[in-house]
Amino acid sequence: MVTTDTEKMARAEARYVRISPRKARLVIDLIRGASVGRALAILSQTPKAASPIIEKVLRSAMANAENNHEMDVSRLYVKEAYVNEGPTLKRFRPRAKGMAAPIMKRTSHIAIVVAEKEEG
Repeated sequence: MVTTDTEKMARAEARYVRISPRKARLVIDLIRGASVGRALAILSQTPKAASPIIEKVLRSAMANAENNHEMDVSRLYVKEAYVNEGPTLKRFRPRAKGMAAPIMKRTSHIAIVVAEKEEG
């Protein structure tokens, strides 16, 4: 992550979230680059399981920006948003003829970085 001296940023991260990264990336791609107001509106109207989780991370990043970095919430936008893969819980399910089938319960690390829009 490259930072400039004039741009202030705040971030929030949710780790070990029990949703697959592939499903979370579908939602996170919708809000990347959007203003925080627009991103919250998109998340509230998106009927995916990852939407409330990502909304919570976004609200945390907004609170971090306001309280820790004295940034103006009305000028914030989603600078970076990404989902990385966490550890996979491996489980087994019984199948026919005494066999077992693997079940992969995937986890995600969700990170959102917000920044203030430049004047001008």
